[in-house]
Amino acid sequence: MNELREDAERHLRALAGDGARLRDDQWTAIEALVAQHRRALVVQRTGWGKSAVYFVATALLRARGAGPTVIVSPLLALMRNQVEAAARAGVHAATINSANSDQWREVQDSVNAGDVDVLLVSPERLNNPDFRDNVLPSLTASAGMLVVDEAHCISDWGHDFRPDYRRLRTLLTELPQGVPVLATTATANDRVVRDVAQQLGLGPSALDTLVLRGALDRESLRLAVVRLPDAATRLAWLAEQLPHLPGSGIIYTLTVAAAEEVASFLRERGFEARSYSGKTEQAERLRAEEDLLANRVKALVATSALGMGFDKPDLGFVVHLGAPQSPIAYYQQIGRAGRGVDKAEVLLLPGAEDRDIWAYFASLAFPPEQVVRQVLDALAHAEGPMSLPALEPRVDLSRSRLEVVLKVLDVDGAVRRERGGWVLLDSDWKYDSDRYAHVAEARVAEQQAMLDYQATTGCRMEFLLRQLDDPHATPCGRCDNCTGKVWDTTVSTRGATQARDRLRRPGVEVMPRRQWPPGMAALGVPLSGKIPKEQQSLPGRALGRLTDIGWGNRLRSMLGATAPDEPVADDVFDACVKVLSTWKWDTRPVAVATISSASRPKLIRSLGERLAGIGRLEFVGEVEITGGADRRGNSAQRLAGLWNAMRIPESLAEAVRTAGGPVLLVDDRIDTGWTMAVAAKLLADAGASGVLPFALATTT
Repeated sequence: MNELREDAERHLRALAGDGARLRDDQWTAIEALVAQHRRALVVQRTGWGKSAVYFVATALLRARGAGPTVIVSPLLALMRNQVEAAARAGVHAATINSANSDQWREVQDSVNAGDVDVLLVSPERLNNPDFRDNVLPSLTASAGMLVVDEAHCISDWGHDFRPDYRRLRTLLTELPQGVPVLATTATANDRVVRDVAQQLGLGPSALDTLVLRGALDRESLRLAVVRLPDAATRLAWLAEQLPHLPGSGIIYTLTVAAAEEVASFLRERGFEARSYSGKTEQAERLRAEEDLLANRVKALVATSALGMGFDKPDLGFVVHLGAPQSPIAYYQQIGRAGRGVDKAEVLLLPGAEDRDIWAYFASLAFPPEQVVRQVLDALAHAEGPMSLPALEPRVDLSRSRLEVVLKVLDVDGAVRRERGGWVLLDSDWKYDSDRYAHVAEARVAEQQAMLDYQATTGCRMEFLLRQLDDPHATPCGRCDNCTGKVWDTTVSTRGATQARDRLRRPGVEVMPRRQWPPGMAALGVPLSGKIPKEQQSLPGRALGRLTDIGWGNRLRSMLGATAPDEPVADDVFDACVKVLSTWKWDTRPVAVATISSASRPKLIRSLGERLAGIGRLEFVGEVEITGGADRRGNSAQRLAGLWNAMRIPESLAEAVRTAGGPVLLVDDRIDTGWTMAVAAKLLADAGASGVLPFALATTT
């Protein structure tokens, strides 16, 4: 053991520097993996050195003739950091992921030749047919150790559940006897720890599983909650306080729209700031990460897409404009800060819109049983593998939710992904309604806990740590409640005006649909392929996005399910006029039509008529939508409902033919874009020379 520890210390110094020494729990884990070939779960704070455990253990195992370590890692950014860290430890690492499929064979040949010490794969690769059938069997047979990084993702009780992670349970059963397994995470409470241990089969009893849990507090973090009256004041306060925050950092928002809007405002105020989200192009995300690492930007304004895997030890602050849905998710994000500095500011600026956004994300939970049965029934009647586009018209789910359902069914053994699509394996699959209901209840409890965190008068760090069941949780002595030092909420009049003007700046471009969804013939709809240019709507406009932190709040109050149907308010109408006055259309519209509304007929009619009046245009009537065109979960279902329910009255058709120019088509909101797409086709068929969509709100 002395010799083994000396070797371990030597590899650690190569990884972390001459002054590095193994922590007690690091050595305990390494010894268990290398000398005892055990399975272990390590729950330690971000920056504690979990990666050092598996890289040092890999070096020791390889020196003793073991095969390569396989690390299942959830993010490309995390993989890049891990490859660099492995090199410092004298360990050669390679990756197999969605971005380098052309290199899979080369990487696999290097693994077989013994040239690769660590192979990093994403969980999604585990069920890629080529990887699963051609690469995984030999990789499993030769593995010297398996590491599951960010292991909380395996648990649907965790804040970042990913169905692909649950396939690891199958992989573990196929490992040769005696191959050590390490699972690591920084964000797991007692329930998640138990679930991860069960999902990974870390041992039938506590005696077989080594669980190492350490104190999760980080002494550099200074937590505070800053309450401000509205979105404009929050934005102005942030811009005025940003110069006083140490170094560079991350500003988290709850939506993509907010990230882009806040970054744009900060740039207007003279800051180097960039937005970062799941919709940011990969190359742009890499540049943004590099700019933050090199302190070329004051802040990245990011969604949760910038979370696990981003390693900047000197990150000086994390600010949240809007609260995440759970204290555990919040802890995971603030854990990016203060890893290599004495002091880092952690500020939460909650917003009135937070609960609406939480409710939206909650609506994307695992769907009810009857919807899941649609997927199984469609596969049961298929003659062969069905692709996602082929399945979509047959089920009431969006593409992204359909993918999640298929992944869950896959790991439960009900379906299997093959070349060409998905096939049914077990039609007797049981819907675990109790588990899904309990998960939904847990999410509600987490949201309440996030509200309790904002309201607590006790230590904020202790509150978070108790949510993580950290047995070492004690008052930190550093947060705003512990010290009594609160942030000044004063905002200059000029700053508030600038922020308010920026948030109240109306107008969002809405791009038209250009192609019909595949498989519409299965629903009796004679539409396929590209939409002919003459039948497409032109690029349109909306007053704002429902997810905006500016107009979004006003629009949600007007368009919510319980909002009364009233004529359009003057402030909203005036803003619509501003949008239209700055719309640089090629040909000015000559008439205004509206989309009929069962829920807001007064609102839409009044908006259309007033726009026609102020623009000196003819109001020509409304496109009718009869019953049956409910808002379905995916494009195919939505389009089918509209196709069967929408019609152009003859009076409207005659009016647009007589008008002889483009029609401004007005609706309350644009969600999928199919309402405008179908209406544009029908109006074009009736003789309209063009359709210019306009809506109060868009959700895209």
